Amino acid sequence: MSRKEKIIVFSAHSDDFVIGAGGTIANYSYAGKKVLAIVFSYGELSHPWLKQKVVQKMRYKETEEASKLLKCKATFFDLREGKFMEDYQAKNLKIELLKIIEKQKPTKIFTHSHEDPHPDHRAVHEMTLDVYNELKQKPELYMYSIWNPVSFKTHYPSLYVNISKTFSLKLKALWKFKSQKVHVLYPFILLMYKSIKDGFKMRTTFGEHFFRIK
Repeated sequence: MSRKEKIIVFSAHSDDFVIGAGGTIANYSYAGKKVLAIVFSYGELSHPWLKQKVVQKMRYKETEEASKLLKCKATFFDLREGKFMEDYQAKNLKIELLKIIEKQKPTKIFTHSHEDPHPDHRAVHEMTLDVYNELKQKPELYMYSIWNPVSFKTHYPSLYVNISKTFSLKLKALWKFKSQKVHVLYPFILLMYKSIKDGFKMRTTFGEHFFRIK
């Protein structure tokens, strides 16, 4: 019996993996591949007026519902927003991530772009490279964009994925994050722009664009 191909997607916050790679994740999952999304923060700062446990439960439930739609699995690490690298080092998170990757043996890893202006997204990019350099078996490594729709400094090979058949599923998964409605409006407009632009590159309706960095 052949072993299922596995993919890992690093996601700073609970909805990033859907915004950045939701269509591609659905493509892989529905093709029989196993996809694991590693979410580094619950994002408690999005609702500072609520108790942390309440926000964590809410964000976890939303992520679970989105993951079911995309047919992937998600696991959480409780890093503090704005203090990712500090917590990454204090909790010795590299060891845990190495164990996960070495156990899963993914063929591809997707992570955030180093050009993204969000500090947590850039921190995840740094963490990814830190872990990747320690791997004995090195999978293909790609990065996706959230807040940087145009890349000015990237000269890596491009990977375009046709998500025309899974784009509606990506939108349904995104709207499972009801707690993020205020924050999702701009990413949604940005997402539409990027998806159409990337689809145009392939002469399809919708697409997702990644850069292969390793």
